[in-house]
Amino acid sequence: MSNIETVNDTDFETKVLKANKPVLVDFWATWCGPCRMIAPILDQLAKEYEGKVKITKLDVDQNIRTASRFNVRSIPMLLFFKGGKVVDQIIGAVPKTQIESKFQQHAA
Repeated sequence: MSNIETVNDTDFETKVLKANKPVLVDFWATWCGPCRMIAPILDQLAKEYEGKVKITKLDVDQNIRTASRFNVRSIPMLLFFKGGKVVDQIIGAVPKTQIESKFQQHAA
């Protein structure tokens, strides 16, 4: 079972922008190969950083309003939110070490 929560246009503000801890949002789509490549990495990090960082997924095809709001042009796109603001981003499929270094930076 995954510790990753699905978010959408309707609950994005409540679950992400008003969260009381850092939130990573994975902007993805079902047809995106690189998105599927990083999914197991995010599952691992969700377990390792449970309670420190909340990890969520947003399907860009079903949630166009939120994807447009954050100018998502390429996927996968990982946005890190703190206090309701974007503080960092990663675009594309990258190694676990690169994603984890951002977790360490923002979970502190």
